[in-house]
Amino acid sequence: MKVLVTGSHGYIGTILVPMLLAEGHEVTGLDSDLYQRCTFCGDIPRIPVLKKDVRDVEKADVEGFEAIIHLAGLSNDPLGDFRPELTQDINERGSVRLAEKAKEAKVKRFLFASSCSNYGAGGSDFLTEKTTFNPVTPYGWSKVRVEAALSRMADEDFSPTYLRASTAYGVSPRLRFDLVANNLTAWAFTTGRVYLKSDGTPWRPIVHIEDISRAYIAVLHAPREVVHNEAFNVGLTTENYQICEIAELVRETVPGCCIEYAPEAGADKRCYRVDCNKIAHTLHGFKPQWTARRAIEQLYEEYKSVGLTLEEFEGPRYMRIGHIKYLLGEGLLDENFRWTGQQYAEAVGGEQ
Repeated sequence: MKVLVTGSHGYIGTILVPMLLAEGHEVTGLDSDLYQRCTFCGDIPRIPVLKKDVRDVEKADVEGFEAIIHLAGLSNDPLGDFRPELTQDINERGSVRLAEKAKEAKVKRFLFASSCSNYGAGGSDFLTEKTTFNPVTPYGWSKVRVEAALSRMADEDFSPTYLRASTAYGVSPRLRFDLVANNLTAWAFTTGRVYLKSDGTPWRPIVHIEDISRAYIAVLHAPREVVHNEAFNVGLTTENYQICEIAELVRETVPGCCIEYAPEAGADKRCYRVDCNKIAHTLHGFKPQWTARRAIEQLYEEYKSVGLTLEEFEGPRYMRIGHIKYLLGEGLLDENFRWTGQQYAEAVGGEQ
């Protein structure tokens, strides 16, 4: 297929794009490249890319594509809480605008990067795609509202699918340290402490970014009637952990480290345990390859390979909210998270 990937230069996009290319798809990216200074390791995929904010997409930008994989947006709860009105503007209105332009341009398939954050304060019972949403953050609410809007747009000519990813982890050229497995492994490697800022009791489903990418590919390859206007929890049902269990896996992997709780560590109302049987039984092309233990080993080896330091880990380069605050402080972004002046000129245009 001819596929447009928004967020092509982000944490997941830089893994998904090469996998799509390997499957024979013709891929174009769309990304404002807020994290162009945040490459950790490896190469950014060299594909045609439209350097553009998702809020500014026009019909002409999406014409000729058979499918859109929409990853772009403010990527987590801290960013969502920092500027809730921009989370609504970018994640919600921007996504709906993109879908509207795609529908006008006769794009047949629209794969939306939703999230298990939709379930929010879900408790310890296993949650299916039919479970009532209970989001507790602006980020979670943005995903819920976009799913609802896209569902209303679904018809014979426009087929959305909602991929509710578990909490991501794994090595990427645009690595993030604000994800639990990546974060705890980095704490252990750089300080000898698996440092927990909550009491460790909340449940989280977690999934490797390569397996998230495999889910998108499986949806692209599936018959339309199987995925039309359907939601899928992305991950493995066996890969649900309490945060303290993830910490223990890190302790067992990183030599000489110990688990330590922050003085202010307390309960986290974000707690959900997710049933992923629907995707396993429906999308026969989706075959996850990773477990948390294996991925923590991968992260540890990568941190050793690059010589990760505490200064890099705690700095703004690989923390999404930290980097956005840095760009704002330097005057490189305006208050609406748009590039300013010369920085915009340097960020847009051309191919990667």
